[in-house]
Amino acid sequence: MPRTGCGKYPRRQFLTDMGLGFTGLVLNAMLTEEKLRAASSLAPRPSPLTPRVENVIWLFMMGGVSHIEGFDPKPALNRYGGMRISDTDARNVLDRRDSQDFGPVLNYGSRIMPLQVGFRKRGQAGIEVSDWWQHVGDCSDELAVIRSMHTTDAEHSAIFQFHTGRSLRQTHQPSLGSWISYGLGTLNRNLPTFVAMGFPPVTHQGGPGSHLAQYLGPEHDGVMIGADPKTALPYRPDRVHTSHAAQRRELEFIQRLNGLTAVQYPEDRNLQARIRSYETAFGMQSELPEVVDLRRESAGTQALYGLDSPVTRHFGRQCLVARRLVERGVRFVQLYHGGNPENDSGDWDSHDRLRDLHGAMCRKVDRPIAGLLTDLKRRGMLEKTLVVWATEFGRTPCIDNRTNCGPADESMRTGRDHHIFGFSIWLAGAGVKKGIVHGATDELGFHAVENRHYVTDLHATILHLMGFDPRRQEIPGQQRLDMDRGRVMEGILE
Repeated sequence: MPRTGCGKYPRRQFLTDMGLGFTGLVLNAMLTEEKLRAASSLAPRPSPLTPRVENVIWLFMMGGVSHIEGFDPKPALNRYGGMRISDTDARNVLDRRDSQDFGPVLNYGSRIMPLQVGFRKRGQAGIEVSDWWQHVGDCSDELAVIRSMHTTDAEHSAIFQFHTGRSLRQTHQPSLGSWISYGLGTLNRNLPTFVAMGFPPVTHQGGPGSHLAQYLGPEHDGVMIGADPKTALPYRPDRVHTSHAAQRRELEFIQRLNGLTAVQYPEDRNLQARIRSYETAFGMQSELPEVVDLRRESAGTQALYGLDSPVTRHFGRQCLVARRLVERGVRFVQLYHGGNPENDSGDWDSHDRLRDLHGAMCRKVDRPIAGLLTDLKRRGMLEKTLVVWATEFGRTPCIDNRTNCGPADESMRTGRDHHIFGFSIWLAGAGVKKGIVHGATDELGFHAVENRHYVTDLHATILHLMGFDPRRQEIPGQQRLDMDRGRVMEGILE
């Protein structure tokens, strides 16, 4: 290249190089932006194996639902009521304790409390379900009830463990919904791959980690939304702009700037997530309000979900929005129920007055959940959608005897403590058998004794149904244990 004096560039050559250099920089930025979009970790990808499930609706009850007054009734509790476990023919359950690695050491020396609600066999399958779950019980021929779950955290941080497979001491683990987002990508670029609704877990329950992606990247986090059109978006764009075109121009300008930065930092995952988040936010702004606007649903459908009653309306709206989200391609919809900023244990936590508290909570969700199952079935959506109902642990067969829970006189107490050694969940829909009971607890509902499953077995089963081998879900530099990967519940698969 010609030079003049003291190594200087000729003025004309300098201007030419600068012009071409800037053009090249902009062109490179544009190409990089397109490359980032094409290579986005949220781009839809085929499953490694043949998938049987496209979408998951995850219904999580926070606080610990009593399995023995739910989907695993135990009439022996009525027979032994008022006795201590050590004085019954079932005393040998105290000789065996499964592992517990977190939470208080539970005391099982108090008196056995009889069942607080009746139960009966329901559906053609004859599955025993309590009267608190009358409407879901009427759908029992669609359910695969698992009565043999167990976990290792006896505190409400078990919520975090249930969603990630790890205890709260290992807070960097991705949630199940994030793994699915990471593995499959999005089917609708205007909506998140992973959506969460309801009041989320607080710090005592493990915090937002139950819907975060951690080392998988922030683009795979669950996006919290509201089920009401006025609060659906996690931000209020109408307070900033009234013009859709103006917002489009602003987004394009910001994305150009991001593209320029991406030239310098092409491997910056946070930047890639930011580019994707702007695109999703703009798409959500136009599509999400329509999703949560339920006025287009018939009066019959709204009533099916309980929107005609103040008791069931709140959760019923969330369940109906969940159906509308999966219709539009959202992979994983996670509904929290029982979250409460004034109760850091969750509203299902019934250390005292279990009959009143559980009865009231069931009335809020029983009809909406049954409505969801019925609606999905009649639309043919249970052929591709899996519904999961779960809670972090069950409740003890005996009376809660913590000094800070209920009256000092044990005979006046009417609640149950946390119980991790055996509890129930259920699944319904794509890929699972209908009208079955899998696994069992002993006659007191104390231990899971048949087909025992740790929480990550549920994760492995869902990943398997969505076309993944859970043992190959690995990220370089992130060690996962055999327990983290779980075992597929072969006994419930069609």
